[in-house]
Amino acid sequence: MEVVTNFGERLTERRLARATATMRQLREELRIIDEQLEAMVDEAADKELRSLVSETPIASFEHRDALGHVNALSQHRTHVVSEIAALSARQDSLLDKLQR
Repeated sequence: MEVVTNFGERLTERRLARATATMRQLREELRIIDEQLEAMVDEAADKELRSLVSETPIASFEHRDALGHVNALSQHRTHVVSEIAALSARQDSLLDKLQR
């Protein structure tokens, strides 16, 4: 029975290592998204100001387009944050399994 336990432990350890690597990648992706989001929000604010000052249809379009990009990136950020939370719960579960 010891062989089965060791095999199960090794499998759990492999899964934990994979989850840890994925978590590292997701956190790096989140860091990059946050930087991009900050720049996009600033750009959208600039385009809003231009839109208000120039009152041209093209300026309004550019502002709405910039807001669309901000919204899309914000949704992606939300998705990545939820993936991190789910993976964190998975890691906790795997660690609990190893401690038994």
